[in-house]
Amino acid sequence: MLKMVTFFQGLPGQQSVPGTLDLPGSPQKPRSTSEAESETSMSEASSEDLMPSQEAPEGEEESAKKKEKKSKGLANMFSVFTKGKKKKKDQPRLSDPEVQSKSRPEEDGPLPTVEELKEALELGRLEVAWQVLALERQLEAAAAAGGTSDEELVWRQSKVEALYVLLRDQVLRVLRRPLEAAPERLSQALAVVSQEELEDRRASRGPLATALAITRPRRWLQLWRGVVAEVAAERLDAQPAFVPEGRSEAENRFLHMGRTMREDMEVVVERLKPLFPEEFNVVHTYAESYHEHFATHLCTLAQFELCERDTYLLLLWVQNFYPNDILNSPKLAQELQGIRLGSLLPPKQIRLLEAVFLSNEVTNVKQLMTRALELESQRWAQDVAPQSLDGRRHSELAIDILQAQSRAGWAAMLTHCSLQIISQGQTKAENITSDVGMQIKQLLLVELAALLRSYQRVFDEFLEKSKLLRNYRVNIIANINNCLSFRTSVEQRWQIPQDSLNRLVEPLKDLKAHGFDTLLQSLFSDLKPLFKKFTQTRWAKPVETLEEIITTVSVSLPEFSELQDCFREELMEAVHLHLVKEYIIRLSKRRLVLKTAEQQQQLAKHILANADTIQHFCTENGSTATWLHAALPTISEIIRLQDPSAIKIEVATYATWYPDFSKGHLNAILAIKGNLPSSEVRSIRNILDINTGVQELSRPLFSLIKVA
Repeated sequence: MLKMVTFFQGLPGQQSVPGTLDLPGSPQKPRSTSEAESETSMSEASSEDLMPSQEAPEGEEESAKKKEKKSKGLANMFSVFTKGKKKKKDQPRLSDPEVQSKSRPEEDGPLPTVEELKEALELGRLEVAWQVLALERQLEAAAAAGGTSDEELVWRQSKVEALYVLLRDQVLRVLRRPLEAAPERLSQALAVVSQEELEDRRASRGPLATALAITRPRRWLQLWRGVVAEVAAERLDAQPAFVPEGRSEAENRFLHMGRTMREDMEVVVERLKPLFPEEFNVVHTYAESYHEHFATHLCTLAQFELCERDTYLLLLWVQNFYPNDILNSPKLAQELQGIRLGSLLPPKQIRLLEAVFLSNEVTNVKQLMTRALELESQRWAQDVAPQSLDGRRHSELAIDILQAQSRAGWAAMLTHCSLQIISQGQTKAENITSDVGMQIKQLLLVELAALLRSYQRVFDEFLEKSKLLRNYRVNIIANINNCLSFRTSVEQRWQIPQDSLNRLVEPLKDLKAHGFDTLLQSLFSDLKPLFKKFTQTRWAKPVETLEEIITTVSVSLPEFSELQDCFREELMEAVHLHLVKEYIIRLSKRRLVLKTAEQQQQLAKHILANADTIQHFCTENGSTATWLHAALPTISEIIRLQDPSAIKIEVATYATWYPDFSKGHLNAILAIKGNLPSSEVRSIRNILDINTGVQELSRPLFSLIKVA
């Protein structure tokens, strides 16, 4: 599987975007519109509006003395939150009794004025948050007790709400960039949100006085999640600091977003998770926010008509890089295991993109293979000699990657190698998913089969029209060798069933057979007059005649040394078959009739000696056609024997070895035995009517021999 790190390495020196999670002390980012609006709403309230009413509780002159004492109490309250040094099991939960008791404001003594609280909050002093809460509770108590006019209650509530707006903005500003805040200040902000969540629950259990507006639930935890979503959008939408050349805009965007999400989530896991209470679900919240924005961006991109490369890259990120290299990266896999983020694109959209990718890839593969075949056939027509690799003639059509890389100057030819083209297409598909790889496998096999049929047709045209070219024969050898490259690569790459493989490479078998026939045509033509000498001399000089035949074959063999070993053996088997076949043809001409047993035994002796010479020569030069070894010796034995019963046994045995041995062939052999009565000939011939249950013929011999 391709790794996303290879893409990440393409962006060295990517810098942090200001105002982000990355490190404390990063430059401040301009405040968002929501923050600006919040501050505007607070600034529009005049100092007169924030003054306490005349009916406010007495004892304000003692508030300054009490203030310091209360602040110390709040500091103790906020200490329940860790500064990143405690383990997860020590982190407080909102439902813990100690949190609720420590978060409850004390009610003895006067509270600061609204103006004092406003000034404290504008200075970012979050420790006065409990006093704002105390004002709210005091207001609720006054409304519940009665005796205060509705106008007064509404007026006082507006002051409290204005303080809450300011407190909310200060808290969210800290939580927007948590790593830029001091640990104690971050703990205070988290404690305020936790306390507000508790107050929301408390308020839901009892009705407010009718004169007061409903201000709870305030849902500050939800507001914090919204802030996280804004941060995720800012981080993912930011322009990368370094944009390498040669990549499309979509590719650079995928790379930036993927790298940013992974690195930011690692920061969340390593640095924020220890600081946040468990109820914040900080890892879950950040992961969902980044995922949703990433998905939104890709869904929008998928609506446009993408180029082929961007379609492939989009699928690669959605189906491979994102789930495997981001969500399942070593630092995140365990943390994100229980979070069901899902896919970046809907299944229907993914299927559509996969269909487009498959169509594009198959079309490209087909065009590239067709072009590769055209270039190869042009080299044949231009009489260009094929390359020689390790003493073997080599065609460029099916060259594989390892061979190309090991030879200087061949790298540029890789794009013109059909098996590489197909291999690259399947590799791209498998990089998306194994399922897409299986789909394209079937499609590419269809295209490969079509290519092989075209290959055979073009090669046959070359055989027919280019006989006078100087490199005609070595190009034939190179293309025969090419059949092995095709078959081996297909077997190793796809491991398809044997019957399917045989059907696929059937054109290669025909190509090889036609190549062999052409290479051996001149040799067999040279041998024809030599074989005629057997009958012309009435088998008077069989040893000398065979020596001429063997010498002629030996002279032609060095040319075939540039064939692959398996094909050289196969070609030598064809030569072996031809020698045996032509020898039998000469024996079947009915021109030799021997009347005496001595004459027949003498001929049998010559045949047996010639058979041994042919077998030894062919085997020594690579023929593995052991099935031909009995062909001539058995005929020799039939000619030697005089007892009809013994002849019948030999004939019956011979028919099991060579099922295409017919009565016509037998008649031609028995015609040599001039002393055999006609009745015995019919009796011996009838032995072939007996069904011996032999298997269907797999290798033809006598079916290649025509007899009168």
